Amino acid sequence: MRVVVQRVTEAAVTVAGEEVARIRQGLVVLVGVSPHDGPDEAEVLAAKLAGLRIFSDQQGKMNLSVVEAGGAVLVVSQFTLYADARRGRRPSFTDAAPPAVAEPIVEQLVGGLRRREIRVVEGRFGAKMEVRLVNDGPVTLVLEARQGRIV
Repeated sequence: MRVVVQRVTEAAVTVAGEEVARIRQGLVVLVGVSPHDGPDEAEVLAAKLAGLRIFSDQQGKMNLSVVEAGGAVLVVSQFTLYADARRGRRPSFTDAAPPAVAEPIVEQLVGGLRRREIRVVEGRFGAKMEVRLVNDGPVTLVLEARQGRIV
């Protein structure tokens, strides 16, 4: 399971002209799921995301988690995180899990964040989405979990 995490001052998702999710300060988490991922990867990433100290404290140091900063998380499923563009000009997506496998795992990640008392909003799984965000910093991290641990 692979995620791209962006610290934001605001973000929103629109589907077919309708805004379906919005946050102010927090994290945008783009989530890619491979066919080998399961609940263990979702849980370890939820714990890591909840505890990441990437928000500034009063001294301006990245020392606060999203919970401590009072932020929210916007989760957007993005199968293209498993694109293979090594050959040719058109990426292959065979390393991405099919929707029937990926959707429940994304929901497990969302559930893991909510169990940690984080306000979570979501894009619409499988939809063509427009994601607007203001990256704060900019701060962007890439995290990956395999076999129930961060790698």
